[in-house]
Amino acid sequence: MVLEDICTSLVLWFFALIPCLLTDGVAILPAPSNLSVHSANMKHLLVWSPVALPGETVYYSVQYQGEYESLYRSHVWIPSSLCSLTERPQCDVSDDITATVPYNLRVRATLGSRTSAWSTLKQPFNRNSTVLTPPVVAISKDGFHLVIELEDLGPHFEFLVAYWRREPGAKEHLKVLRNEGVPVHLATMEPGAAYCVKAQTFVKAIQRHSAFSQPECVEVRGEALPLALALFAFVGFMLILAVVPLSVWKMGQLLQYSCCPAVVLPDTLMTFSTGDSLVRAGAEQREAGYELETESGRETWPAEAFS
Repeated sequence: MVLEDICTSLVLWFFALIPCLLTDGVAILPAPSNLSVHSANMKHLLVWSPVALPGETVYYSVQYQGEYESLYRSHVWIPSSLCSLTERPQCDVSDDITATVPYNLRVRATLGSRTSAWSTLKQPFNRNSTVLTPPVVAISKDGFHLVIELEDLGPHFEFLVAYWRREPGAKEHLKVLRNEGVPVHLATMEPGAAYCVKAQTFVKAIQRHSAFSQPECVEVRGEALPLALALFAFVGFMLILAVVPLSVWKMGQLLQYSCCPAVVLPDTLMTFSTGDSLVRAGAEQREAGYELETESGRETWPAEAFS
């Protein structure tokens, strides 16, 4: 009698279980399990254990609720922008989580016309729990310029960069850089000195920063001037050699004409400037005679008429 009761109970339990396994005659898919969020440097990845159905391709859909929906519209779930019917058992929800508030996340499986129940993240996720790591830093020298290049971590990030000359008691200099992903000039280095650099990330949206990266150093030896600079210096020196003497000569000429100008005598003074010239002029005049104005006109008289 007892055995019959046990068998009857098992049969009833089995028939009671059938509606749970069938919906309109189709078996329900198992729901994804073990949901968790892996978040580092403001990249948020929702992962879960896949639904194992050999020979079948299962797709997954992800939805989320922000704080407003959770508190005031709990029946509203928003589809993830990147994860609608995705094959991979993970979803990048970084673009969906845009505020520093708790978010609920859920996922379900789909196979043809069959869908699983929703599996929900046990604890809401807040992006301020993301893990911030020190940035990857590459430093180099361009001539005597100290240059730094930082990895591109996205628009949320700024970098606090510290650099100093490697010597006892050296002072650290700080500079805040935006995340541009391009080399940035930090300082001009002195020949023969070594300079060190370290950096940390800062995310204003969550008011948190990472630890500093390990210091990296670069040394500038007493290098010769670059070829272009040496050529420029040589050309400048040759110009100086050519221009300076010419300038000195020209200045001397100007001073000479200004202070001691040369006097040019009229032809008359130059002809009768000496006694000999006057004597010669008188002798020539006597030989030629004298021209006189008379009542009858101009006449020439011999010199003897006046002796």
